[in-house]
Amino acid sequence: MIVVLVAQPWWVNLLVLIPPLAWFSWQRGGVPVTARQLAISGIFAAAFGFLEAVVVIYLRAAVGLLPGFQGTLSEVARMSGQYYVQSQAITQFPKSLLTLEVLREAATILMLLTVALLTSANSRARSAVFLWTFAIWDIAYYAALWATVRWPLSVRDPDVLFLIPVPWLSPVWFPLLVSALGIAAVLFARVSPPKS
Repeated sequence: MIVVLVAQPWWVNLLVLIPPLAWFSWQRGGVPVTARQLAISGIFAAAFGFLEAVVVIYLRAAVGLLPGFQGTLSEVARMSGQYYVQSQAITQFPKSLLTLEVLREAATILMLLTVALLTSANSRARSAVFLWTFAIWDIAYYAALWATVRWPLSVRDPDVLFLIPVPWLSPVWFPLLVSALGIAAVLFARVSPPKS
């Protein structure tokens, strides 16, 4: 049997197991999270995903990796989609900005975790909200990049997902799949909390 790895390092491929395992663990008691909690945390996650995309665009422009950034947004979109390769850009980042990028990623995870912690005292609900916000944030991030600078050109384009503890590389479709599975796991496991 041949196993084809999608992401590097090899253990990043295991991320696809998190949503089904979460859903399986929630099956016995469900997840006591309301539609309102999901909606509010989802709005935060979508806005945060857009903000992250804008920060990435600024970083690309700062290091000269965004063709046409001096022009209009439509010129940037036209030029960057054709010439920008995210997975190669990481090697061209100055060390000072790479350090900031790692810190930004750590702050991103802390912010998503904080939203989950503020949502509920129930650990199942907290884990569901974290998975929910992470998934929506990730999808919104790629959607915002595509809407603003027309990258990625295809879901097959390679991307650097994270840098902690080492760079994670995969085609764009892989994190989108994991995020879609995360959203589905939360929706299928959700139960209405008891009325008080």
